[in-house]
Amino acid sequence: MSSESSSKQLTVHTSSLFDSKQKCFVKDISIVIDTKTGLITDTFSRGNKPLNQDEPSGPNSIDLRGLSVLPGLVDAHTHIFLHPYSEVSSMNQMRDESAVERIVRATNHARAALEAGYTTYRDLGTEGLRDADTSFRDTINRGLTPGPRMFVATECIASSGGYEIRQESRSSLGCCGGTVVPRISDPADGVDGVRAAVRRRLGEGADIVKFYADYRKRALRFPAPTWPGAPEIRFPPSAHPLYGVRNPDTLLFNQAEMDAMVAEARLARAPIAAHAQSPEGVIMAAKAGVTSIEHGLTPSDEALQAMKEHDVLFVPTLSVFEAEKSAFGDNAEQAWRDILQHTKSAFDRGIRMACGGDTGAVAHGENVRELELFAEAGIPTPDVLQAATLRGWEACGGDLCGRRFGYVGAGWAADLVAVPGDPLKDLGALRNVAFVMKDGEVYKGGK
Repeated sequence: MSSESSSKQLTVHTSSLFDSKQKCFVKDISIVIDTKTGLITDTFSRGNKPLNQDEPSGPNSIDLRGLSVLPGLVDAHTHIFLHPYSEVSSMNQMRDESAVERIVRATNHARAALEAGYTTYRDLGTEGLRDADTSFRDTINRGLTPGPRMFVATECIASSGGYEIRQESRSSLGCCGGTVVPRISDPADGVDGVRAAVRRRLGEGADIVKFYADYRKRALRFPAPTWPGAPEIRFPPSAHPLYGVRNPDTLLFNQAEMDAMVAEARLARAPIAAHAQSPEGVIMAAKAGVTSIEHGLTPSDEALQAMKEHDVLFVPTLSVFEAEKSAFGDNAEQAWRDILQHTKSAFDRGIRMACGGDTGAVAHGENVRELELFAEAGIPTPDVLQAATLRGWEACGGDLCGRRFGYVGAGWAADLVAVPGDPLKDLGALRNVAFVMKDGEVYKGGK
């Protein structure tokens, strides 16, 4: 073999490697990587054959024996331009933070995610920065800044008045002034209108389409105090996120409109995700044939049945619900247990699930919390690891992605994460990432 060809090849030696298809760790596998393409070209079992003394430390090899090695992790629901709501509310981030600040923060978020072992992000909406995620994705793809590979949605699609910043001091009064707020969705109505919106999103560079099947659009009916000293509405109805009627989840589209968006996305060979929290929204979006349901927190056997029937992926985003438990009021613990049980019921029915924490609303770099919450819900650890790897690739569109990741095998992206300890015994091991490779390039650890 010529020196030129050998310099393109790298061999990684493992003693414990997670097989995300079989959902188990396999022993003594070596992985051959073409660093020019960033793809795995071969894997082979060493069996009981010992390595030559110089192999682990050779110029074209990496020794990860003694560590637990997994495919690069996938967060299937992120917002790269958001930081935790516990620091700054979503409205203040979208309305008041400058675009420059949000982009600088996103750069830090991308680095933190990659160092935490996340080699892929499915980013589901810029939350007020229009189509900036396409350019941010491209800076990573061009090697200008480190970060996960990103599959982005640009703006999400909502019906008129469906998903927008709602405040009492608006600019709609003409001579009386008011504040101006950024657009946070692409509003569309009717079958022709929503088809046009899907075309706009794809034309702006979206990898994946996202629409709001439902949302809490009636905030101004009983507005909550949002500025210092604002008086509360007297005797408001319950604001419970699951069962309250102060600002309930309301359907934003009818079945024909959802069907049209899915059909248009399919014409373009693009995956499509639906934000849906109400059972009605989940059922309608599943019937339309979406790739995935996001959130789906309200317990409902009918909603679970619809997801199973139509083979829709479920991304329950437990991390953000845990972070917002205080909104559940006096029965917060019971409501939280109901959400965890609903998640476990989805697993028990055989619904495919992917891990995505609504990361951004919770901290980038702490993404592994979603895996811990899957386990807390009662999902077996091997299935949790599959949900954070192979199922993440499926949520991004599977072969529609143009690249395979989330599994270690020939023809798949050379994305590897290594941690001390055994994640099967303690998922907390994934909080101590020792090595990260994406597309055959080492970003953390190594020699």
